[in-house]
Amino acid sequence: MPSNDLLDISAVAATARRLVEQIDRVIVGKDAVVELLLVALFCDGHVLLEDVPGIGKTMLAKTLARSLGCTFSRIQFTPDLLPSDITGVNVFNQKTGDFEYRGGPILAEVVLADEINRAGPRTQSALLEAMEERQVTVDGVTRPLAYPFLVLATQNPVELEGTFPLPEAQLDRFMLRVAIGYPGREDERTILRRFRTHNPLVDIQPLIGAAELRTISDRCRQVVCHPLVEDYLLDLVSASRSDLAVELGVSPRGSLALLRAGQALAALRAATL
Repeated sequence: MPSNDLLDISAVAATARRLVEQIDRVIVGKDAVVELLLVALFCDGHVLLEDVPGIGKTMLAKTLARSLGCTFSRIQFTPDLLPSDITGVNVFNQKTGDFEYRGGPILAEVVLADEINRAGPRTQSALLEAMEERQVTVDGVTRPLAYPFLVLATQNPVELEGTFPLPEAQLDRFMLRVAIGYPGREDERTILRRFRTHNPLVDIQPLIGAAELRTISDRCRQVVCHPLVEDYLLDLVSASRSDLAVELGVSPRGSLALLRAGQALAALRAATL
């Protein structure tokens, strides 16, 4: 790899370290989870956070959004949630005599789809176009979404009563499926002391903007994948499709996501190589 490319990748690693360090001021002891979120962000992917309530999923999403200077919205998925509650609706304006589009929460740059499995399949599918095509269509009119666009969806793996399991088509839109986990004893002590009198989230300032983020994404895709690594990836994909113990093998979208995630992770860790 040319030296100028190495400098570019080192810059990606340096930016990632700054983001991790800032998010650490709010989210304690979860550097590995934060790193995976950055991988998805740099790959234009989405993340499914699967863990019990109270772990800090919403706080993590808010902290990431503030660190990027992005707009943030939280959608609480419930059985009575409608697709239009996500994408927005056209409303008749009596003064002008025309319909005006009132955008839904999906128009934010970082979207937290909280307890996504509590909404029905029809509402869940409202996210499909947005997550894959980066656009929403309301009454036949298609509108592009802003960049960046990151969906962080959550679901509780313990309480399954009254939920609608995500269909495979929906699961396939997520690049990563991540569990945060409980904090260690000393990490929890730090949380108690840090949040006792002050919410550190209010001190978080934007570190990078959309233009720099797009540049980082482009740099990550330039990371060279050695043919031996490529063969290993294809072996994994092939094994998932032929092993009788695996019900559904990795899709081509999944193999591409694995490649891009590997490129992004290599770029994030470039300074440690």
